[in-house]
Amino acid sequence: MINEEKLIWMYQTMYRIRLFEESMLEQTFKGNSMGVTHPSDGQEAVPTGICAHLTDKDWIGSTHRGHGHCIAKGLETDKMMAEIMGKFTGNCKGKGGSMHIADFSKGMLGANAIVGASIPLAVGAALTAKYQGKEKESIGVAFFGDGASSQGVLHESMNLASIWKLPVIFACENNQYAEATPSWYAVSVEDIADRAASYNIPGVVVDGMDVFEVYEAAGEAVKRAREGKGPTLLELKTYRYHGHFHADQTEKYRKIEEEKAWRKRDCILSFEKKVTDQKLISKTKLLSIRKEIEEEIGKAVDFGLSSPLPPEETLYDDVYVNYPNDLRGLR
Repeated sequence: MINEEKLIWMYQTMYRIRLFEESMLEQTFKGNSMGVTHPSDGQEAVPTGICAHLTDKDWIGSTHRGHGHCIAKGLETDKMMAEIMGKFTGNCKGKGGSMHIADFSKGMLGANAIVGASIPLAVGAALTAKYQGKEKESIGVAFFGDGASSQGVLHESMNLASIWKLPVIFACENNQYAEATPSWYAVSVEDIADRAASYNIPGVVVDGMDVFEVYEAAGEAVKRAREGKGPTLLELKTYRYHGHFHADQTEKYRKIEEEKAWRKRDCILSFEKKVTDQKLISKTKLLSIRKEIEEEIGKAVDFGLSSPLPPEETLYDDVYVNYPNDLRGLR
């Protein structure tokens, strides 16, 4: 049984991600973002259900579609919006943008524009935890999509993680498309989770549109990792409502009927129905939460718009290491 506090956190997180993405897209089309943006609305249940088990001491590696992961891991939406707008008050002082948001204080290793590139980072974090004997308090989670499921780095990482029994979770967000290429065409197996058998680790297929199913499956994987039993591959079948990036035209490769069918299974609407039907959270409370999040995201947009661009004199800051001074603390 999930307690009320956790249920409220789940709803806050999913609705925060949804509204952030919608507001971010609006600002992108207005020309206020720096570069391309990749929305994740529709997929909110995945990062929410997984990160509900994590703390700031756990590490996650993200993708080019990483806003939802960032929010679920606890990053502040005002700094994120500012970062996407290339402002100095952003998480990375405006230099990272949408695809490179990071915050080590929250255990967020960063979004990554290179497909599959964050997978070995999460595995590295898990290796560090194991080496230091901290598996119980620090695990790694590698988020990646169906497009990255055939990247060599994933299979090398799963092999090593299995051999060394590293505390890591491989979370495949199968949103059905790698850009415009459907997974049924590009992936050699019906269920990506089946590939886990090659590395002697559990492979679990999860309904990624149901936050409760994600939460349960992730809970088992997290427990296994913290107990020193090694990695798990979760395949979370979900769907992105918008295109690959903000200006992508989905009508060129997706059918309207398909999109409507997935939207009928919306993770936020199904959550609302379940908690109200079972009288776990009142409709009044849900409305109150929505209003709070709407005010928060509105302020985040205003914060981003009103923030300054990075000063010219900071152009080379955080680019080069001042060797050996910048490395002394790492010894």
